[in-house]
Amino acid sequence: MGIAIVGVMAIGVALMLTRKIPTAFALGLLAVVIAALSGASLMGKENSITGSVLQTGSAMLAATMIAVLLGSWLGTLMEDTGIAATLVRKIVEFGGERPAVVALGVYAVAILCGSITGSAPAAMLAGVVGIPAMIAVGVAPVVAGGTVLMGLATGLPLELIGWQFLSDAVDLPIEQVREFQLKVFPIALVVGVAYVLIETRRTGARHAWAVRAPRRSRAAARERRGDAPWYALLTPLLPIVLALGLEVPIVPSLLVGLVYGLLTTTRPGKLGERALRSLYRAFDVAAPPIVLFIAIGMLLSAVKLPGAVSALQPLISAVSPSGAVWFVLVFAVLVPLCLYRGPLNVYGLGAGVAGVLVSGGIYPAPAVLGLMSSYGQVLCVSDPTSTQTVWSAQYAGVRPEKVMQSTLPYTWVMAVGGLVLTAVLFLA
Repeated sequence: MGIAIVGVMAIGVALMLTRKIPTAFALGLLAVVIAALSGASLMGKENSITGSVLQTGSAMLAATMIAVLLGSWLGTLMEDTGIAATLVRKIVEFGGERPAVVALGVYAVAILCGSITGSAPAAMLAGVVGIPAMIAVGVAPVVAGGTVLMGLATGLPLELIGWQFLSDAVDLPIEQVREFQLKVFPIALVVGVAYVLIETRRTGARHAWAVRAPRRSRAAARERRGDAPWYALLTPLLPIVLALGLEVPIVPSLLVGLVYGLLTTTRPGKLGERALRSLYRAFDVAAPPIVLFIAIGMLLSAVKLPGAVSALQPLISAVSPSGAVWFVLVFAVLVPLCLYRGPLNVYGLGAGVAGVLVSGGIYPAPAVLGLMSSYGQVLCVSDPTSTQTVWSAQYAGVRPEKVMQSTLPYTWVMAVGGLVLTAVLFLA
């Protein structure tokens, strides 16, 4: 039976790779088929397809879905009020004609955006102004797109939505997830800065023509460009400070950021209008990941059924490396399997594999957390099928595969760093 379930998973991967079926639909279908193969009954309160997989599983990641919606709301608000664009423009003004300085500044803004919301919306917040600005001062287009993506990857360990997802997926308290992710952040930061400095120097400067605009007063420039006031620029930092420094729960932290962003950028008479407008746009942004998390929840519920665990546990145990050293070596080699919607994609079938690793007792839950976090760094930046990679590459005028070639050596190092950290903390 275990071989049959693995075969079904392989078919699911093929369907996702060839895009015959959308990822969310493929994962939902896999959940139902795996549950049926594991001997689950159709109806019933416990260990059934309708009760355990479809009903309980679809709501399994509900806390993550709420965090996604609030993060998307904060992201659309930052776009609507000009907070993100103002941050980038200030950095560009400070950097002047120095490509590496401008790129580092955009990278820093991308970290902030990536800590608030993920996927394409975060790339857009930092990249709409940042990518053309970098290209204008001589940064190669592929490096400009890669810089925004590397910023998102560096911000990923600080992303409150990511904390909630990992907590729900491996059934660990938020505090434990936060503690590990804070240890991953310095690794991602060092590698990200190295990417910007090395690649801007290696590719050289390619200056674009620009026309200097006539001088205007600061007030006129702010009105023309839609600059947000300086104190509003603290908006993306507030949720991070509250969640990290004061250990405020994720949802209240995001809500405080939303309220502060509204109050510091909007006249009292327009508060309700702007709040609703940005919220409605946030539903459009949040809908795709929420649908995906519904399907992932069903898949996690299916692979945790007793029949699935007993069928898969011997197979997964046989191929899973034992010992800290082999854990790092084997999973470092397998990093490419998280690309192109592969079987170790943590926002796809990889979530189901993680569920088997935990429920089957193959690795302790914190080690699986580290594995998912490490692979997430690669997936966030270098997967040519990820929405943020596609958008950043196309906006910079290059193919997503070019961005993958530019960033993959660095994100691979990020992943290896996370795996080593995992082995030292949880497997040594």
